[in-house]
Formats: sequence, C-alpha cells, structure tokens
Amino acid sequence: MKDTTVAGNGEAAARPECAGTYHKFSLPHAHLASAFGSGWFGEKAEAFARFFGTPLFLGAQTSLVIFWIAMNFLGFVRFDPYPFILLNLAFSVQAAYAAPLILLAQTRQADRDKVQAEVDAQHREALAQTSIERLNLAQHNAEQMIALLEQNTQLTTLTKQLSERIEKLTVEMHNHLLEKHDGA
Repeated sequence: MKDTTVAGNGEAAARPECAGTYHKFSLPHAHLASAFGSGWFGEKAEAFARFFGTPLFLGAQTSLVIFWIAMNFLGFVRFDPYPFILLNLAFSVQAAYAAPLILLAQTRQADRDKVQAEVDAQHREALAQTSIERLNLAQHNAEQMIALLEQNTQLTTLTKQLSERIEKLTVEMHNHLLEKHDGA
C-alpha cells in the first residue's frame, strides 16, 4: 500500500512530479544498517528492552519479588534466606542484560530519528520548492491576465470608436440620401 499524498492533502495525485511517495526521501537511507543490525536479533532485543518499562513487566517483577521474599521470610521454603543473595544475583543478571538492551533500543531509535529528521528536512525543502514554483506560476498568470485585460480594454475602446464612427457615417449617408431623394 503506497501513500501517494504529499503532506497528507492529496496533492500528489494531481501533480505528476510528486507522483512518488512521501517515503521517497528515505529510500537513499534504506541501505544503512544499524550498528546492532537490522535483523532478527536487533528487533527482538529492542522489543525485549522496550518490555522492561511496561506496567506488565513491572507488575510481574514486583509480584515475583514479593512472592520470593514471602516464601523465604515466612519459612515456607528456605532456598534463599535473608539477605536474599539469590534474589540479588537474579537482579544483577537482569541488570547486566537490561542495560545493554536498553542502550541498543535507544541507539536504534536514535538512528531512526536521525533518518526521519533528514527525510522531514528534504520533504520540507521539496514542499518549499513546489510552493515557490506555484507562486512564480501564479505571478506569471496574473501578469498575463493583466495584459489580456489591457488588450480587452483597448479592443473595447476601439470597438466603441468604430461603432460611433459607423453611426456617424450611417447618419451622414441617411441625410445625404434624403437630400437626394427630396431634391429629385
């Protein structure tokens, strides 16, 4: 599915020079890969890093910690007695993986933001150029319209003068014919 609009107002369908898509500006950047790759690993790692900040993750982790502490503190099981060294180890492992994954997600997002900013700048330049071309065309059309109106005014004045001259000649001929007819 292609978005054939420019700035969302449907102009592209009416203008062949903009018949491409808004995304035509990002095509030159398509070959650029993220430092962490744009493949399966990069996408999954980024998705996992984004999951760390969700309410679902925070709620599940909080529930697990409460359950862990309750089970060990209340004495139901004693696999990790106070000061909960295994729980600290689990958090350390999680932090060791979470930090690089979060940095990965931020780096990938920064790359996308940079390319999007460049695309937006090129799109704004193209819109500005199109706007300038339209203004020049409108000015040219206005000048042509003024010239045509001046020509129309001149032709109307000439037509009026000729009509007056024809009327005067008609009156003269009529008077001349009446004099000839009355004198004969």
